[in-house]
Amino acid sequence: MTERRKILDLFDEQSDYVNEKVSHGIETYRKGDGKVQVIDKNGNPVANAKIKFSQKSHEFRFGANIFMLDELETPEKNEIYKKCFADVFNMATLPFYWDSLEPERGKPRYAKDSPKVYRRPAPDLCIEFCREHGIEPREHALAYDHFFPTWLYDAEIDEIKRELERRYSEIAERYADKIPTIEVTNEMKHAKGRTKFYDDPDFVEWCFRLAEKYFPNNQLGINESRRFAWCDNCRTSDTYYAYTEAAILKGARIDAIGMQYHLFNKLEEEYAKTRQMLNPRLLYAHMDMYSRLGKPLQITEITIPSYSWNPDDEELQAEMLEKLYSVWFSHPNVEQIIYWNLVDGYAHLWDPDPEKIRASQGNMSLGENYYYGGLLRFDMSPKPAYLKLKELLQKKWHTEAEAVTDADGKAEFRGFYGKYDIEIDGKKIAAELDLSKKSANEFVITLK
Repeated sequence: MTERRKILDLFDEQSDYVNEKVSHGIETYRKGDGKVQVIDKNGNPVANAKIKFSQKSHEFRFGANIFMLDELETPEKNEIYKKCFADVFNMATLPFYWDSLEPERGKPRYAKDSPKVYRRPAPDLCIEFCREHGIEPREHALAYDHFFPTWLYDAEIDEIKRELERRYSEIAERYADKIPTIEVTNEMKHAKGRTKFYDDPDFVEWCFRLAEKYFPNNQLGINESRRFAWCDNCRTSDTYYAYTEAAILKGARIDAIGMQYHLFNKLEEEYAKTRQMLNPRLLYAHMDMYSRLGKPLQITEITIPSYSWNPDDEELQAEMLEKLYSVWFSHPNVEQIIYWNLVDGYAHLWDPDPEKIRASQGNMSLGENYYYGGLLRFDMSPKPAYLKLKELLQKKWHTEAEAVTDADGKAEFRGFYGKYDIEIDGKKIAAELDLSKKSANEFVITLK
């Protein structure tokens, strides 16, 4: 391993602490006990029935953005993208950036056949893909001033509010019953807004009150950048904590706290700039602090760059992913972990030139974290980080269990929360079993 691995020195120094926190947290908070009774068609218990439980999905949400859906330069690449996405993830972040969703006032790009915008596939196309593959869609971001359309830049606040309400209404009518999580505001700490409304002291509260009106049955999330989520002083006076708490106290219905985790650093500054974000004790401390707000946490945007396609760099990316995902997955209040860009080379909005990326051979002068922050290489081959994530979700954090019923037809098993296929005495049962953190997990299976 190269000298770069020293960025994980705090994980190494705190290994006993981390291992105990991870193992205890995952066993305690991500797994549960199920009780099953097998009866025959007359209601009589079936003794000595051999039951096999095979996990087919996670209740916990693991996702990525789906911004490159049908956006790659060849049909072959697009098909690999879709397969790799569906093979691992059960959640997808959909782009609802207002500037690209409605570049011309009154002409939104919701429909599947809408004019293409780079890295901004139409919502209907994304929804269709998610429905076909059992993936939960996630909206991003409803009222994100930094991506408000240019035709609002010089508008007065009253006009912006009217247009926002129209936008909320349209999106709610079309997608409220399809997208459970609505991310309302994002990155409120930009130094300068695009519109006059951004500087309004009630921006966050107003946006959430309007969201509660149009999305009464959805989870409403807030989101903020890595600097303010992980790199402040870990006090309740920190900027993100303070403005979120203030909005809640003023009546905003904020249901979930989003925390970005992009390691956007120049390679030569990587070690110095990651002392807080690669400190396990601080990671847990920040999650504990934000949990004081009484809302679930969502790790909303993750970039862990490899900086090149060299084997050592890619192996380090995979090791970092495993350590970080283990920390987040072990915390009781985290419910979603969302990687950002699945594929290397396409995220740099200012220079989406495939030929230039292909010719770079790992020597891009700008944007290394964008170009090499994916889980697949530019040629769509899986990086070790992709294979590691797949191994975690489908092997390490996965349950295959067996049990035998007693004289009362009862048996118990313990497994990761999620949905299970059931076999009894070698025969697959039609109904699936849903082991959930939110239920009593007592099941009766009737044999026909």
